Amino acid sequence: MSAQAAAFAAGAHAGSRGLWMLAWLRFCRDRVGLVSLIVVAAYFAVVAASGMGWIADEWSKEVGVSYAPPGAMGPDASSAAPAGAAPQARAEVAQDDSGIADPIAGEIAEIRKGLAGISPSETRAATLPFGGDKWGRDVLQKAVKGTQTSVLVGLAAALLAAFLGTLFGAQAGYHGGWVDDFFNWFYSVFTSIPYLLLILAIAAVLNQKGTGTVILILGLTGWTGIFRLVRAEYMKHKVREYVRAADVIGASDARRMFAHILPNVSHVVLVQLSLHVVLFIKSEVVLSFLGFGVGVDTVSWGSMLNEAQNELILGKWWQLAAATAAMAVLVTAFSLLTDALRDALDPRIK
Repeated sequence: MSAQAAAFAAGAHAGSRGLWMLAWLRFCRDRVGLVSLIVVAAYFAVVAASGMGWIADEWSKEVGVSYAPPGAMGPDASSAAPAGAAPQARAEVAQDDSGIADPIAGEIAEIRKGLAGISPSETRAATLPFGGDKWGRDVLQKAVKGTQTSVLVGLAAALLAAFLGTLFGAQAGYHGGWVDDFFNWFYSVFTSIPYLLLILAIAAVLNQKGTGTVILILGLTGWTGIFRLVRAEYMKHKVREYVRAADVIGASDARRMFAHILPNVSHVVLVQLSLHVVLFIKSEVVLSFLGFGVGVDTVSWGSMLNEAQNELILGKWWQLAAATAAMAVLVTAFSLLTDALRDALDPRIK
């Protein structure tokens, strides 16, 4: 009898757990999901540290020679070239490399040195941990700063798209009638144009680069998938007993939509939010790679790949490798995390 009572108490305790607690317990049993969560959390920690200026704050500083190769031991001070070397020496180096002496190479180097805030007594490293770009900037610091830009763009645009998709889907699915017809027509207009062509066309029309512009472009065009799923969930939930009970006690339409139905469909929005973060990170990379993304004073993975396409012709592969590796790891971890969240929040799909 005591064993039956203990079993009943354990079952009652398990039944008293909420939806999110049960989902978290299911998620903790997924080892791949946990590892992906750790990787994504590490990326967000890097983004936070970069945003506060703790790391990669001097990414634009020219600390190495042009196209400094990657070195396993970091900057090699013994082989560093003095930043204040004589213009004649720079001209001789240019002559040795190309066979034709550049008579103004020294002056150009001095001007670049002054714009970068480098004093004549400073030295530039001959090698950097992950190499340098054309101007001698550290590729590792650029990748870290680019992570901040790309992740913030993807997250902010996904939040905007999720908000619009949830709001439009709730209105269409709950009210039906002419409201549903209007939002369906609006949805059809956006989905009738290929997504990549749509964002490129809007970016070309706006003709204004910047992080805020990219967020608006992606957020205002990426809500359609979330709208379709949320609309279907609201159509399913609005006829259930708990919503009818809320109607009987006098709850308003807004309260029934957002206080009663929305918590029961929030898992759909959460999964779609994580999916759209990955989608918008890749979209920002495409936009910046094509020259429609962030401004020239901002670094992102897309702008790094845009620079790397010219460097690759010269055999300088390290900026391409750094941006590609940083993006590939995050996108893979986010995709696996999304699958784990979907399995944890809706175990019926297993």
